[in-house]
Amino acid sequence: MNYWLVKSEPETFSWDDLVRLGTDMWNGVRNYQARNNLQAMKLGDKVLFYHSVIKPGVVGLATVSAEHYPDPTIPEDPRWVAVDITADQALPQKVTLAAIKANPKLAQMQLIKQSRLSVMAVTPDEYNEVLNMANQ
Repeated sequence: MNYWLVKSEPETFSWDDLVRLGTDMWNGVRNYQARNNLQAMKLGDKVLFYHSVIKPGVVGLATVSAEHYPDPTIPEDPRWVAVDITADQALPQKVTLAAIKANPKLAQMQLIKQSRLSVMAVTPDEYNEVLNMANQ
């Protein structure tokens, strides 16, 4: 199993939107590295759902429920893909970007090193540390 973090601006698509839908397509990615990460996602992989821009932080947990397929929002360009993710649970408390940056155990996290990337890999240790922070 692999671990991922996906970022969304809450005014565009929020955690509450995913919870309301249950499962939804993660699409619209137009960065090659983020696209490659989508292509690497496997059924059952765990996902940290991150609100960006306004009060940034990890707010929920999701699971990859369909592996990559052509992004239907741009059918004329087969380079771009989407996956489906399913909401699992909200975190007991948001893990803010400030808290992540302040945690030395997360100093190498891609979220800090490549802050503009919208879909990124997370190590098992990073995933578990975020969960620990959410439960404190």
